[in-house]
Amino acid sequence: MGIVKITDQLHEQLRLASAAMDRSINAQAEFWIKIGLLAELNPQLPYNELINKLLLDKPDLIRGRG
Repeated sequence: MGIVKITDQLHEQLRLASAAMDRSINAQAEFWIKIGLLAELNPQLPYNELINKLLLDKPDLIRGRG
């Protein structure tokens, strides 16, 4: 595990989102990072497909083979 420095504003957004989604702040940040990574590697996919792929075949998406 490592430490990532973020702005206070982003931390507040994480705090609010984590409360709404019933996740810890760290779990919410990890979720956002995974979705962002997948979106950058698979720009042709809409958000709902990224979520489905994240749940079903994440390893292929992370390798950039969506």
